[in-house]
Amino acid sequence: MKIFLAIVSHELKLNVRQPGDMMMVVGFFLLTTCLFPLAVGAEPNLLARIAPGIIWVTALLSVLLSLPRLWEPDYDDGSLEISMLSALPLELIVLAKILVHWFLTAIPLALLTPLIALMFQLDFAALPLLVGSLLIGVAALCLLGSVGAALALGARSGTVLVALISLPLFIPVLIFGVSIADMALMALPSQGALLILLALTLFALPVGVLGTAWALRLAVSS
Repeated sequence: MKIFLAIVSHELKLNVRQPGDMMMVVGFFLLTTCLFPLAVGAEPNLLARIAPGIIWVTALLSVLLSLPRLWEPDYDDGSLEISMLSALPLELIVLAKILVHWFLTAIPLALLTPLIALMFQLDFAALPLLVGSLLIGVAALCLLGSVGAALALGARSGTVLVALISLPLFIPVLIFGVSIADMALMALPSQGALLILLALTLFALPVGVLGTAWALRLAVSS
């Protein structure tokens, strides 16, 4: 546990010193959500009805935008090979980096969601479930997307390849994430959808960690 926390702390410090990726995600999320009222109009009922879907799709695209930078710098500067030669299990390093990536992606998005909800005149009764589902769902997106990012290492069109691999895996998370907020807005029970989203995230945990470690070994050995 001490080694794991040390890796997490090291990765956090590296990302805080180079906040460009985080600011890119935050800027994309804000700018994209702000464009929708301009496109569909300012009718309050319409904005409130489509708000959960817009927030979730924009969050998904923000995560997708950040994925190519998850493993590419380590692959380019040789840090990935050094990590594999160390005595630490590669899976532990993968889990630590994905955890940091989730923290630096999901927390800013969750903090910005109330502001977006206010702009879309969303019922604040649905806000806790919307924010909670984002925190859980973005974890699944980061885990599954990490596999796509690792598989695309060394490819010429890496960004496009990451999207092609990751987007089909993201669809179930998107469906149940939006369903939770929609049910809350209609005062319907949303516990079932929330439990399914949590189950998807728990399923994505071993798949993301083990799949990423396998893909990284494949990228380095090829």
